[in-house]
Amino acid sequence: MIASLPMYATPLTAGADKRFWALIRDNMHAQGHDVPENLTLAPPDLMAHWRNPALVFSQTCGLPFRAILKNDVSMIGTPDYGIKGCPPGHYCSVIIARQSDTRNALADFRVARFAYNDPMSQSGWAALAMEAPETLQGPRLCTGSHRASVLAVQQRQADFAAVDAVTWQHFQSLDETQGLRIIHTTRPTPGLPYITAGSGPADALFAAISLAIAALAPSDRATLHLKGLIALPPNAYDLPLPPLAEAI
Repeated sequence: MIASLPMYATPLTAGADKRFWALIRDNMHAQGHDVPENLTLAPPDLMAHWRNPALVFSQTCGLPFRAILKNDVSMIGTPDYGIKGCPPGHYCSVIIARQSDTRNALADFRVARFAYNDPMSQSGWAALAMEAPETLQGPRLCTGSHRASVLAVQQRQADFAAVDAVTWQHFQSLDETQGLRIIHTTRPTPGLPYITAGSGPADALFAAISLAIAALAPSDRATLHLKGLIALPPNAYDLPLPPLAEAI
């Protein structure tokens, strides 16, 4: 059996994540379900990890969920991070640039170098590619992670980047956003869902996670930016797939 929380893990969240899972685990035990004792460090091949039939609990990005995983896993629910301007259970991307850059409007970056973490990322690629593909006409740098995208802009390897708004808050907590500013915020889309294997106990996990969030110490809840767990309608993730980078 496998349980993981790979999407928003940072050095500051490690302890809070462990305590969060301990609460979920104990709540599942109280319902008579056997689950892993501890969280597993997710491997580099996240797609295989998420499709593992031994998966009890994890969190995935909305784009791979709707493009690849939805027929292989069961959605438990969507955590709410209280992102300003977004409905419960939704999030957005922040488009960042250097503070020293004299361009202010997103349209001003039309031919600038864009950094994105992965073409299968809702927040790093799809959000902007769907909303304003005309701004992605310049050179593009695929960095492999949101942190690498932030560094690319800071180090002038790129001029602007798209970053998950929750991840951006974590980077702010780590003091990793120096010299950067937000130039645009994308439209809200459903957040990163918690998932279990196709035959996993999704309903029991929804109840266990809801209780765990309520029972978290205020400091842990603040560290994880968790506000609650939302049961979005089944069609919430039925969004169009973004164009491939080479198609723009």
